[in-house]
Amino acid sequence: MNTMVRPAVMSDLPRILELVHELAAYEKAADQVEATQADFESVLFPREGAPTAYAHVAVVDDEVVGIAVWFLTFSTWTGTNGIWLEDLFVDPAQRGTGLGRALLAALAHECVMRGLRRLEWCVLDWNTPSIEFYDSLGATPQDEWTTYRLSGDALTSLER
Repeated sequence: MNTMVRPAVMSDLPRILELVHELAAYEKAADQVEATQADFESVLFPREGAPTAYAHVAVVDDEVVGIAVWFLTFSTWTGTNGIWLEDLFVDPAQRGTGLGRALLAALAHECVMRGLRRLEWCVLDWNTPSIEFYDSLGATPQDEWTTYRLSGDALTSLER
């Protein structure tokens, strides 16, 4: 079995979107995915300007079986950028093989090489297997913070 983690390339986009749909189903939100391949292309591989999001993929025998989709953040406290991991997903048949850890290690490497001070993400409270995995890596939950979101009508109402 030949495995590797690498930055995503344009030809990975159909599979990345498939894995996003699988993740949404796992998170009991399958009907909430609106993203298209064109959406991913415009942010990961824009025709003009720099990308606003990035992705790494885990590959087994030339098949993409895992993704880490991320973007840069900024901390006013540290004065430096960091990485926000938007989605991490490994095909259930490949879990336990070290690919999730390898994807996170690739992002940790990005942080170190770029001088970034943080790698952060959210996890659903009920997702015990993922929480146990993150704990095993030495990640620390930020329980004192509550994530808020404006979207839909609330977002457009505030904008007015």
